[in-house]
Amino acid sequence: MSGDSTGAVGLVLARPAHLLGVEPFFMEFIAGIEERLAQRDLSVLLHVVADHEAEIAAYRRWAARGLVDAVVMVNPVVDDPRPAVLSEIALPTVVVGDSYLPSVRTDHTGPIAEALGRLLELGHRRIARVTGPGALAHTRARTEALLAGCAQAGVDPVVVEGDYSEEAGAKLTAALLTSLEPPTAILYDNDVMAVAGLAAATALGIAVPEQLSLVAWDDSTLCRLASPALTTMSVDVHQFGVSVAESVLELVDGASVTPRWSPTARYLQRDTTAPPPSS
Repeated sequence: MSGDSTGAVGLVLARPAHLLGVEPFFMEFIAGIEERLAQRDLSVLLHVVADHEAEIAAYRRWAARGLVDAVVMVNPVVDDPRPAVLSEIALPTVVVGDSYLPSVRTDHTGPIAEALGRLLELGHRRIARVTGPGALAHTRARTEALLAGCAQAGVDPVVVEGDYSEEAGAKLTAALLTSLEPPTAILYDNDVMAVAGLAAATALGIAVPEQLSLVAWDDSTLCRLASPALTTMSVDVHQFGVSVAESVLELVDGASVTPRWSPTARYLQRDTTAPPPSS
Protein backbone atom coordinates (compact mmCIF):
# COMPACT_ATOMS: atom_id res chain seq x y z
CA MET A 1 0.00 0.00 0.00
CA SER A 2 1.07 3.58 -0.59
CA GLY A 3 2.10 5.87 2.19
CA ASP A 4 -1.12 7.89 1.92
CA SER A 5 -3.37 4.92 2.67
CA THR A 6 -6.48 5.79 4.68
CA GLY A 7 -6.34 2.46 6.47
CA ALA A 8 -10.00 1.77 5.67
CA VAL A 9 -12.09 -0.20 3.18
CA GLY A 10 -15.68 0.94 2.77
CA LEU A 11 -18.78 -1.26 2.81
CA VAL A 12 -22.24 0.25 2.39
CA LEU A 13 -25.26 -1.94 3.09
CA ALA A 14 -28.52 -0.70 1.58
CA ARG A 15 -30.97 -2.68 3.68
CA PRO A 16 -33.19 -2.23 6.73
CA ALA A 17 -30.89 -1.84 9.72
CA HIS A 18 -33.04 -4.10 11.90
CA LEU A 19 -32.28 -7.09 9.67
CA LEU A 20 -28.57 -6.89 10.47
CA GLY A 21 -29.32 -7.80 14.06
CA VAL A 22 -31.07 -11.04 13.20
CA GLU A 23 -29.49 -12.19 9.92
CA PRO A 24 -26.13 -13.89 10.57
CA PHE A 25 -24.86 -13.78 6.96
CA PHE A 26 -23.44 -10.27 6.86
CA MET A 27 -21.90 -10.44 10.31
CA GLU A 28 -19.97 -13.59 9.34
CA PHE A 29 -19.13 -12.09 5.95
CA ILE A 30 -17.77 -8.87 7.47
CA ALA A 31 -15.83 -10.87 10.07
CA GLY A 32 -14.06 -12.73 7.25
CA ILE A 33 -13.18 -9.48 5.50
CA GLU A 34 -11.92 -7.84 8.67
CA GLU A 35 -9.84 -10.85 9.72
CA ARG A 36 -7.84 -10.72 6.48
CA LEU A 37 -7.62 -6.93 6.28
CA ALA A 38 -6.41 -6.71 9.89
CA GLN A 39 -3.28 -8.56 8.85
CA ARG A 40 -2.44 -5.47 6.79
CA ASP A 41 -3.61 -2.91 9.37
CA LEU A 42 -6.75 -2.14 7.38
CA SER A 43 -10.27 -2.01 8.81
CA VAL A 44 -13.82 -1.94 7.47
CA LEU A 45 -15.76 1.32 7.43
CA LEU A 46 -19.38 0.10 7.57
CA HIS A 47 -22.30 2.32 6.66
CA VAL A 48 -25.96 1.22 6.62
CA VAL A 49 -28.37 3.17 4.42
CA ALA A 50 -31.96 2.87 3.22
CA ASP A 51 -31.50 2.55 -0.54
CA HIS A 52 -29.08 2.69 -3.47
CA GLU A 53 -29.50 6.45 -3.85
CA ALA A 54 -28.14 6.95 -0.34
CA GLU A 55 -25.44 4.35 -1.02
CA ILE A 56 -24.24 6.24 -4.10
CA ALA A 57 -24.23 9.49 -2.11
CA ALA A 58 -21.99 7.81 0.48
CA TYR A 59 -19.56 6.68 -2.23
CA ARG A 60 -19.35 10.21 -3.58
CA ARG A 61 -18.63 11.61 -0.10
CA TRP A 62 -15.97 9.02 0.59
CA ALA A 63 -14.25 9.66 -2.74
CA ALA A 64 -14.36 13.45 -2.34
CA ARG A 65 -12.91 13.30 1.17
CA GLY A 66 -10.46 10.46 0.53
CA LEU A 67 -11.87 8.43 3.40
CA VAL A 68 -11.28 4.90 2.04
CA ASP A 69 -8.72 3.09 -0.08
CA ALA A 70 -11.38 0.96 -1.78
CA VAL A 71 -14.95 -0.22 -1.40
CA VAL A 72 -16.74 -3.55 -1.47
CA MET A 73 -20.04 -3.38 -3.37
CA VAL A 74 -22.59 -6.06 -2.49
CA ASN A 75 -25.93 -7.28 -3.78
CA PRO A 76 -25.84 -6.29 -7.48
CA VAL A 77 -29.27 -5.70 -9.00
CA VAL A 78 -30.52 -5.83 -12.56
CA ASP A 79 -29.53 -2.62 -14.42
CA ASP A 80 -27.41 -1.62 -11.43
CA PRO A 81 -26.33 2.06 -11.53
CA ARG A 82 -23.59 1.70 -8.91
CA PRO A 83 -20.68 0.25 -10.94
CA ALA A 84 -20.87 3.13 -13.43
CA VAL A 85 -20.84 5.70 -10.62
CA LEU A 86 -17.91 4.00 -8.88
CA SER A 87 -15.98 4.02 -12.16
CA GLU A 88 -16.86 7.68 -12.74
CA ILE A 89 -15.56 8.78 -9.34
CA ALA A 90 -12.53 6.47 -9.65
CA LEU A 91 -13.18 4.72 -6.35
CA PRO A 92 -11.40 1.32 -6.45
CA THR A 93 -14.08 -1.35 -6.10
CA VAL A 94 -14.49 -5.08 -5.63
CA VAL A 95 -18.00 -6.27 -6.50
CA VAL A 96 -19.50 -9.26 -4.74
CA GLY A 97 -21.23 -10.74 -7.77
CA ASP A 98 -20.97 -10.59 -11.55
CA SER A 99 -19.53 -7.31 -12.84
CA TYR A 100 -17.13 -5.77 -15.32
CA LEU A 101 -15.34 -4.37 -12.27
CA PRO A 102 -13.01 -6.60 -10.20
CA SER A 103 -15.32 -9.12 -8.57
CA VAL A 104 -15.84 -12.27 -6.55
CA ARG A 105 -18.50 -14.32 -8.30
CA THR A 106 -20.88 -16.97 -7.01
CA ASP A 107 -22.30 -20.06 -8.68
CA HIS A 108 -26.06 -20.02 -8.10
CA THR A 109 -27.09 -22.53 -10.74
CA GLY A 110 -25.17 -25.53 -9.39
CA PRO A 111 -26.43 -25.29 -5.80
CA ILE A 112 -30.05 -24.79 -6.89
CA ALA A 113 -29.72 -27.85 -9.12
CA GLU A 114 -28.33 -29.84 -6.17
CA ALA A 115 -31.09 -28.75 -3.78
CA LEU A 116 -33.80 -29.45 -6.33
CA GLY A 117 -32.23 -32.79 -7.21
CA ARG A 118 -32.25 -33.89 -3.56
CA LEU A 119 -35.92 -32.96 -3.19
CA LEU A 120 -36.86 -34.74 -6.41
CA GLU A 121 -34.93 -37.84 -5.31
CA LEU A 122 -37.02 -37.88 -2.14
CA GLY A 123 -40.15 -37.87 -4.28
CA HIS A 124 -41.32 -34.28 -3.95
CA ARG A 125 -43.34 -32.85 -6.84
CA ARG A 126 -45.07 -29.91 -5.15
CA ILE A 127 -42.11 -27.62 -4.49
CA ALA A 128 -42.11 -23.96 -3.45
CA ARG A 129 -39.39 -21.38 -3.04
CA VAL A 130 -39.40 -18.33 -0.76
CA THR A 131 -36.96 -15.88 -2.33
CA GLY A 132 -35.15 -12.75 -1.29
CA PRO A 133 -35.94 -9.43 -3.01
CA GLY A 134 -36.65 -10.05 -6.68
CA ALA A 135 -34.50 -7.15 -7.94
CA LEU A 136 -31.32 -8.79 -6.67
CA ALA A 137 -29.28 -10.40 -9.43
CA HIS A 138 -28.60 -13.51 -7.37
CA THR A 139 -32.31 -13.92 -6.57
CA ARG A 140 -33.10 -13.89 -10.27
CA ALA A 141 -30.27 -16.29 -11.05
CA ARG A 142 -31.53 -18.78 -8.47
CA THR A 143 -35.12 -18.45 -9.66
CA GLU A 144 -34.12 -19.00 -13.29
CA ALA A 145 -32.11 -22.07 -12.28
CA LEU A 146 -35.03 -23.47 -10.28
CA LEU A 147 -37.54 -22.90 -13.08
CA ALA A 148 -35.21 -24.51 -15.61
CA GLY A 149 -34.61 -27.55 -13.42
CA CYS A 150 -38.29 -27.95 -12.61
CA ALA A 151 -39.27 -27.65 -16.28
CA GLN A 152 -36.83 -30.43 -17.11
CA ALA A 153 -38.34 -32.59 -14.36
CA GLY A 154 -41.93 -31.79 -15.33
CA VAL A 155 -42.59 -29.96 -12.07
CA ASP A 156 -44.46 -26.66 -11.76
CA PRO A 157 -42.98 -24.84 -8.73
CA VAL A 158 -44.47 -21.96 -6.77
CA VAL A 159 -42.13 -18.99 -6.26
CA VAL A 160 -43.01 -16.23 -3.77
CA GLU A 161 -40.91 -13.17 -2.94
CA GLY A 162 -39.76 -12.30 0.57
CA ASP A 163 -37.28 -9.83 2.04
CA TYR A 164 -35.10 -12.12 4.22
CA SER A 165 -37.06 -11.18 7.35
CA GLU A 166 -38.69 -13.38 9.98
CA GLU A 167 -42.02 -11.75 9.20
CA ALA A 168 -41.82 -12.61 5.51
CA GLY A 169 -40.78 -16.19 6.22
CA ALA A 170 -43.71 -16.78 8.57
CA LYS A 171 -46.35 -14.99 6.48
CA LEU A 172 -45.38 -16.52 3.14
CA THR A 173 -45.02 -20.03 4.58
CA ALA A 174 -48.46 -19.83 6.18
CA ALA A 175 -49.96 -18.65 2.89
CA LEU A 176 -48.32 -21.51 0.99
CA LEU A 177 -49.42 -24.14 3.48
CA THR A 178 -53.05 -22.96 3.54
CA SER A 179 -53.37 -22.80 -0.25
CA LEU A 180 -55.49 -25.28 -2.25
CA GLU A 181 -52.42 -27.30 -3.24
CA PRO A 182 -49.85 -26.78 -0.48
CA PRO A 183 -46.24 -27.71 -1.22
CA THR A 184 -44.61 -30.74 0.32
CA ALA A 185 -41.19 -29.02 0.20
CA ILE A 186 -40.09 -25.40 0.54
CA LEU A 187 -36.66 -23.98 -0.30
CA TYR A 188 -35.80 -20.66 1.38
CA ASP A 189 -33.28 -18.02 0.32
CA ASN A 190 -31.87 -17.54 3.81
CA ASP A 191 -31.82 -19.02 7.28
CA VAL A 192 -34.04 -16.48 9.07
CA MET A 193 -37.00 -17.04 6.74
CA ALA A 194 -36.53 -20.81 6.99
CA VAL A 195 -36.58 -20.81 10.80
CA ALA A 196 -39.68 -18.61 10.74
CA GLY A 197 -41.23 -20.95 8.18
CA LEU A 198 -40.58 -23.91 10.46
CA ALA A 199 -42.35 -22.12 13.29
CA ALA A 200 -45.29 -21.25 11.01
CA ALA A 201 -45.65 -24.88 9.93
CA THR A 202 -45.57 -26.04 13.55
CA ALA A 203 -48.24 -23.51 14.48
CA LEU A 204 -50.47 -24.92 11.74
CA GLY A 205 -50.00 -28.42 13.08
CA ILE A 206 -47.93 -29.57 10.09
CA ALA A 207 -45.22 -32.03 11.06
CA VAL A 208 -41.71 -31.43 9.74
CA PRO A 209 -40.35 -33.49 8.01
CA GLU A 210 -43.14 -36.09 8.01
CA GLN A 211 -45.60 -33.83 6.16
CA LEU A 212 -43.35 -31.03 4.94
CA SER A 213 -39.66 -30.75 4.02
CA LEU A 214 -37.76 -27.48 4.49
CA VAL A 215 -34.37 -26.41 3.15
CA ALA A 216 -32.63 -23.22 4.28
CA TRP A 217 -29.86 -21.25 2.56
CA ASP A 218 -26.72 -20.06 4.40
CA ASP A 219 -26.11 -22.41 7.29
CA SER A 220 -25.92 -20.73 10.70
CA THR A 221 -26.40 -21.32 14.39
CA LEU A 222 -30.09 -20.60 13.86
CA CYS A 223 -30.34 -23.64 11.57
CA ARG A 224 -28.40 -25.91 13.90
CA LEU A 225 -30.38 -24.96 17.01
CA ALA A 226 -33.81 -25.15 15.39
CA SER A 227 -35.96 -28.12 16.39
CA PRO A 228 -35.80 -30.11 14.22
CA ALA A 229 -32.42 -28.90 12.94
CA LEU A 230 -32.74 -27.44 9.45
CA THR A 231 -31.35 -29.02 6.32
CA THR A 232 -29.42 -26.28 4.52
CA MET A 233 -27.50 -25.22 1.47
CA SER A 234 -24.41 -24.53 3.54
CA VAL A 235 -21.92 -21.80 2.58
CA ASP A 236 -18.61 -20.99 4.24
CA VAL A 237 -19.56 -17.34 4.68
CA HIS A 238 -16.44 -16.48 6.66
CA GLN A 239 -14.20 -17.77 3.86
CA PHE A 240 -16.35 -15.85 1.40
CA GLY A 241 -15.38 -12.66 3.25
CA VAL A 242 -11.70 -13.66 3.31
CA SER A 243 -11.77 -14.17 -0.47
CA VAL A 244 -13.28 -10.73 -0.98
CA ALA A 245 -10.59 -9.22 1.24
CA GLU A 246 -7.87 -10.93 -0.82
CA SER A 247 -9.22 -9.21 -3.93
CA VAL A 248 -9.37 -5.88 -2.11
CA LEU A 249 -5.75 -6.17 -1.03
CA GLU A 250 -4.64 -6.85 -4.60
CA LEU A 251 -6.65 -3.85 -5.73
CA VAL A 252 -5.19 -1.39 -3.22
CA ASP A 253 -1.70 -2.73 -3.92
CA GLY A 254 -2.13 -1.84 -7.57
CA ALA A 255 -1.80 -5.49 -8.65
CA SER A 256 -3.99 -7.37 -11.08
CA VAL A 257 -7.03 -8.66 -9.24
CA THR A 258 -7.30 -12.44 -9.45
CA PRO A 259 -10.72 -13.69 -10.63
CA ARG A 260 -12.26 -15.43 -7.63
CA TRP A 261 -15.36 -17.43 -6.81
CA SER A 262 -17.07 -17.61 -3.46
CA PRO A 263 -17.27 -21.00 -1.70
CA THR A 264 -19.97 -23.10 -3.35
CA ALA A 265 -23.15 -23.80 -1.38
CA ARG A 266 -23.42 -27.51 -0.54
CA TYR A 267 -26.44 -29.53 0.53
CA LEU A 268 -26.18 -30.38 4.23
CA GLN A 269 -28.71 -32.97 5.33
CA ARG A 270 -30.19 -32.50 8.80
CA ASP A 271 -33.67 -33.23 10.13
CA THR A 272 -36.14 -31.22 8.04
CA THR A 273 -36.14 -33.23 4.80
CA ALA A 274 -37.79 -36.59 4.11
CA PRO A 275 -39.97 -38.19 1.45
CA PRO A 276 -43.39 -36.53 1.05
CA PRO A 277 -46.40 -38.12 2.72
CA SER A 278 -48.09 -40.74 0.56
CA SER A 279 -51.33 -39.64 -1.05
